[in-house]
Amino acid sequence: MTSRAFVEFWQTDLTRRCLLSYLAPRDLKTLRLTCLEFALDVGPELFAELGLEFNPNVFSRHGRMVALERVGGYVKTLSFRLPHSSTTFLSPLIAPDTLDEVNFLYEPHVVSPRPSSSSSVSSGSRYGDDEISDLLVKHYPPLFHAATNITAFTRAILALPNLKTVKISCPNQRPGQRYRKSVVDYALTSLRVALEQVNPPALETLVLDPIHPGALQHLRPLSSFGASPASTRVWRRIKRLTIQMDSFEYGRDLPSDHLKFLHTYLQTFVSLEHLDFTWLRGQGPCPLSLDAEPSTCRPASLECGNTCPKTAAVPSCKPIKFRHLKSMHVRNAILDASQAASFIVLHRKVLHEFSFDQCQLRSGTWDDALAPLSRLAGNEDWKRGHEEVTMDVPLVLSPEEKPQTDLVLLSQLWGDSQGKHRGLDTLKKLGVRTRELLPSYLHRLLRSARLGWR
Repeated sequence: MTSRAFVEFWQTDLTRRCLLSYLAPRDLKTLRLTCLEFALDVGPELFAELGLEFNPNVFSRHGRMVALERVGGYVKTLSFRLPHSSTTFLSPLIAPDTLDEVNFLYEPHVVSPRPSSSSSVSSGSRYGDDEISDLLVKHYPPLFHAATNITAFTRAILALPNLKTVKISCPNQRPGQRYRKSVVDYALTSLRVALEQVNPPALETLVLDPIHPGALQHLRPLSSFGASPASTRVWRRIKRLTIQMDSFEYGRDLPSDHLKFLHTYLQTFVSLEHLDFTWLRGQGPCPLSLDAEPSTCRPASLECGNTCPKTAAVPSCKPIKFRHLKSMHVRNAILDASQAASFIVLHRKVLHEFSFDQCQLRSGTWDDALAPLSRLAGNEDWKRGHEEVTMDVPLVLSPEEKPQTDLVLLSQLWGDSQGKHRGLDTLKKLGVRTRELLPSYLHRLLRSARLGWR
């Protein structure tokens, strides 16, 4: 390839991106260091996805932050990994003089992400009281202080102006550690506050894979640490949400706080269009119908039943309704047929696709769960699923070879109007005509063909 041809090839966006997509990250790094023009073209492909694993120095080193600000404009996807380990769990605070446990109520030290002057930044202690701050510095590891440094998180998010997708991963939490205080939860709070302060304009996808149940308490924009009336701005624009959560024991006699955290967290995404939820390790309740779960409902008899008789009939959770939801996928859940039917009826005007994969019904049948489809369609044709049309198209390749069969799958959506399949009739006529013309066509082909034998 001549130099002129290579210049034209490289200056074409489609061919250049296709070539760069086949190169390994190591080769992209080498190519970026070749010259300035290559650096400008390779940068968007090399830094499109940025992966970070949380540690005490992830946002504290000045050189690393300067490098992030230099390439942050190329980053479209941020993958933030916060694994659980023996070093992430925090022990109780003990006063050295009295050996009594000290209660520590964390209040995030929120600073304006874009201060107009140096005087606008507060110089107060990050933890409020100087005595508590000194105790925390002595007892807790540097990982904790890095997790509560909201200013560093905010500076990192400010360096990513074109951020579209945020992926959060918190693996390796054991079931017996659900209620233990962890550094991971403090880091999640700082990350949420930083995103709410910066408010990236292009952010529309959120992935939590995997996530522990208690994380939603710190990711909720309302009724959480550091929340403000403007905290929901960034989350109201989320259109794609993927959650893979560790399952946990639940029931009428067990605590329901994790289920309520999940319910209130999902209510935040008012512009959601695509939802994908999966329970890991075991089955869990349907996240979209937690208002009907026995473990979240109020008991039938209350202590104040005589003074407030109507409170016994009021559910503790309101039903969730996504006004823009187009697709929904729930996996490994346990639900009632009535819960699935209520969800279909509630979203019948906007929902295009839904699936309950590896789900189990506690009561009722799937015919009962999908009964609203029959009422909306006016018939039960949807139960037949796909309509198969078989056409025999013989191929004269070998007398022993079986004729191939083409399957045309036609399915009618439950929201569409029923009509005649004109395309189906056309395919049938085409198949009959093809069988009639095939012998004569082959006869003419063999007469005009010249075959050479060697």
